[in-house]
Amino acid sequence: MEATVYQAKNALRFVTASSLFDGHDATINIMRRILQASGAEVIHLGHNRSVEEIVDAAIQEDAQGIAVSSYQGGHVEYFKYIYDLLKEKGAEHIQIFGGGGGVILPSEAKELHAYGVNHLFSPEDGRTLGLQGMINLMLENSDFKTVEQEDVSLLDAMSPDNQLALAKAITIAENKASEEFMAEARKRSKNTPVLGITGTGGAGKSSLTDELIRRFLQELPDVRIAIVSIDPTKQKTGGALLGDRIRMNAIFNNRIYMRSLATRESHSEISDNLDDVLDVVKAAGFDLIIVETSGIGQGDAAITKVSDLSMYVMTSEFGAPTQLEKIDMIDFADLIVINKFERKGSEDAMTHVKKQYQRSHNRFNESPDDMPVYGTIASQFNDKGTNSLFAALLHVLRDKAGLNWETSYSEFVKTQKDHVIIPNDRRYYLREITDTVRGYKKTTAQQVDIARKIFQLEGAISLVDDAPTQAILTEKLKALQIELTPQSKKILDNWEALKESYSGDVMVTKVRDKEIRTILVSESLSGTKIPKIVLPKMKDYGEILQFAYSENVPGSFPYTAGVFPFKRQGEDPKRQFAGEGTPERTNKRFHYLSAGDDAKRLSTAFDSVTLYGEDPNERPDIYGKIGESGVSVCTLEDMKKLYAGFDLCAPSTSVSMTINGPAPIILAMFLNTAIDQQVTQKEAELGRELTEEEHAAVKAETLHVVRGTVQADILKEDQGQNTCIFSTEFALRMMGDIQQYFIDHDVRNYYSVSISGYHIAEAGANPISQLAFTLSNGFTFVEYYLSRGMNIDDFAPNLSFFFSNGLDPEYTVIGRVARRIWAVAMRDKYGANERSQKLKYHVQTSGRSLHAQEIDFNDIRTTLQALMALQDQCNSLHTNAYDEAITTPTEESVRRAMAIQLIITKEHGLSKNENPLQGSYIIDELTTLVEEAVLAEFDRIDDRGGVLGAMETQYQRAKIQEESMYYEHLKHSGELPIIGVNTYLNPNANDEELFDNMEIARASTEEKTTQIVNLRKFQAKHEGKSAEMLKRLQEVAKSGNNIFDELMETVKYASLGQITNALYEVGGKYRRNM
Repeated sequence: MEATVYQAKNALRFVTASSLFDGHDATINIMRRILQASGAEVIHLGHNRSVEEIVDAAIQEDAQGIAVSSYQGGHVEYFKYIYDLLKEKGAEHIQIFGGGGGVILPSEAKELHAYGVNHLFSPEDGRTLGLQGMINLMLENSDFKTVEQEDVSLLDAMSPDNQLALAKAITIAENKASEEFMAEARKRSKNTPVLGITGTGGAGKSSLTDELIRRFLQELPDVRIAIVSIDPTKQKTGGALLGDRIRMNAIFNNRIYMRSLATRESHSEISDNLDDVLDVVKAAGFDLIIVETSGIGQGDAAITKVSDLSMYVMTSEFGAPTQLEKIDMIDFADLIVINKFERKGSEDAMTHVKKQYQRSHNRFNESPDDMPVYGTIASQFNDKGTNSLFAALLHVLRDKAGLNWETSYSEFVKTQKDHVIIPNDRRYYLREITDTVRGYKKTTAQQVDIARKIFQLEGAISLVDDAPTQAILTEKLKALQIELTPQSKKILDNWEALKESYSGDVMVTKVRDKEIRTILVSESLSGTKIPKIVLPKMKDYGEILQFAYSENVPGSFPYTAGVFPFKRQGEDPKRQFAGEGTPERTNKRFHYLSAGDDAKRLSTAFDSVTLYGEDPNERPDIYGKIGESGVSVCTLEDMKKLYAGFDLCAPSTSVSMTINGPAPIILAMFLNTAIDQQVTQKEAELGRELTEEEHAAVKAETLHVVRGTVQADILKEDQGQNTCIFSTEFALRMMGDIQQYFIDHDVRNYYSVSISGYHIAEAGANPISQLAFTLSNGFTFVEYYLSRGMNIDDFAPNLSFFFSNGLDPEYTVIGRVARRIWAVAMRDKYGANERSQKLKYHVQTSGRSLHAQEIDFNDIRTTLQALMALQDQCNSLHTNAYDEAITTPTEESVRRAMAIQLIITKEHGLSKNENPLQGSYIIDELTTLVEEAVLAEFDRIDDRGGVLGAMETQYQRAKIQEESMYYEHLKHSGELPIIGVNTYLNPNANDEELFDNMEIARASTEEKTTQIVNLRKFQAKHEGKSAEMLKRLQEVAKSGNNIFDELMETVKYASLGQITNALYEVGGKYRRNM
């Protein structure tokens, strides 16, 4: 039974985050939600946060506790550094809590508890305490006052540099300070001007504030700013989500101080004691104070009572003339902003607001165009409208506060959408796809009905003797036959021949002009002949058409049973990830995994330093993550070491790279590695250096034949809260540049993107959401690439998919549903050719079903998932090692994981047949149910403006989190039985001893140091050239030319971190969201 909520005696504040380079923040999101529901005020920072960011936020916010999830290795150093930095900054009273599933070993937890961390929650804590019990422990251990009594000396100590004293003084004011204390504060006031920013909920106030702060920091190098941000308290629970910090990138700067306040009992958009808080901050010596309120209604204008100048932020939906007269802030605001100006109706809203402002302020002698109303797109990097707004803001600060600050920006430049991903006239593409798929099903049903009647009439005619009746029936038969489409007639005419072709011993097929002979029958030990493909025995024409249109044989439209006629001979679908320590160590693992195999299918897991586009570095934060849970790669030289000894252009070699944010950079390194390898081979063959023409020919041939895939899918990274590093639009632009480069250079065998549902599922989505979000993301890339002028058949074959598996029933049919929807939409809506219609996908067994309790049982779950994936004709499969619940897999555990696949494909008798799911009633029903559920989800996404529109309102992310919460509650309550975790528990289990004695794959100190030393050598070697190449890359980005084309040169001279930071300056950083 779930514990009752702990009733705190004090107002409790927590800072929550995922540790640096940790991607998924699903876990910490669950915990912060329960903290809020338990009455705490939560400042959520999201994923990928450094110790310094977390500690500074906790001090500025005067929080009692920090709660961090850490799943990517390096956690011991990370938690110790949190404690050390809190102590160093005089804030050791702040309690530290954390969790990392089974990744944090019992011995490590003991070490950290002894060091000063309050509590690290283990999976066993989750089982015994429950979610609420864990939260109660945090609340109880943090239930203390951060300021015991009023201390006037804080007012003298506080300054922009002494943030601890300032934070405590604000807390005193926030909790209703005495008149004496406030009088002392006012005595020390520097009369700092206050800018109030208010507006409707969801208008983008936080993003806009962040963009203004970034411009203050850029344009005015000495200005120091304090931000006070207010969010509403939930009246039911007393908790609050103080969610503005997560949206801001610019505030992590020593010239910025930020404090979040909850409205608590004020029942207003500002907190009760805001005026006292501002009096304290005015005494601290900042140059400007910005107050951002919670979202307001039409009649709210409380911000004007506490600010010297105010800004009202709205969106076009609130710009209707009938509504504008009701908005109080139009009467008071010095500046009005219509944000998200790319939305339809924004120009009209601008006209209406300007006229209303003119009326409200009696400025009829001036043109409406002179009214201080600005259109902005704050989400767009370096937005021209935001530049104009910033210039106008400085103008008002000069007039109202006497601040003579100058800027290079002009007040009179209008905003515009610089890079349109989906044109306005294509925003309903998902509805068109659902109409297409449903239309196909409707046509199928009609043709099936006609064919069934024809079959019945033919049977009736054969039984009737009298000529008149025969004549009537024959007329009806002819009429029905006319209604059959040519395709239906062809299917029925060829049905017997098709069956005959599968009944022999051998079939000859063609794949890309190659003739392949396939043996159709294998013999069991008992002498039973097992057919590779079994066709239904039905005679009814309707049933035949139903099969042909909805299923068909493998390799035939709509590819429900698979995109190829038969599985590849001599190349199992198995893939196994390797990634640990240095490139040399991972290369050794690759050779171990592929020893004895003709086909080298190499899947690469990168450490989280690489995943976030950073270079290895010394202590503290980055150092702990180097080579943990993946391989460290930061230069072209690293990439060459990683794949040494493999012929990257051999037809049997395929390299998959799980990399997202910095995918274009890593891909450029890989392609250069492949080219250099082939050049070296050619030079050795000729015994001399290649000429320029020969080099170009080798490069062209390499790009033409190299096989593999790079993940690169930035849409799912945003939806699943994972490794986004660049602004979403810039990341999408680079993805488009990769695809254009592939078209220009005839890259046919390499997938430019692996559109992934795996990370959506790992973040908590159920199988329907995973499939619907992933396919809709895929169609979004299709629409984007089409909008860039690409031809569908030039890029569609370069798209692949990547799904997670699981034990839910829907996973049995996830591939067949995906293939059918994709094929129908590509053929009937986009007019794509046969190659483009074929959806190829990789499956990885579920990471969520790897449990730290009874970890040996994980192999059983993985086996069932692998069987489902192989029977559903996945194109490649990765089986997770059982110990990945707690560590990077060891050689022993990887060998077991590989054996799972090999036993299924080599020993499991039914695997000799390649269409085992066809003809099953439950599979047919599940396929129909899942397909319709996916189409219904497409409709819901379409209603929100397509994938990008839904992302803007956090639709996908909210759904993923809700589903994650649902799963966790069922798991903790026991309603969802998980063997060895919440039922069938081992009475003799000693997980602590087991984990502490297990082989743990971690990067050594020597390996971490080696990576840093090698990086410095590479940077020193190219010191004279790297700055020039990075500048050239930035110019290409700014001019709108192909960034990936230029990256192919840049990576020869600059490291991953250098390139990432250069691109941040021209493309912007990713903005996290709640």
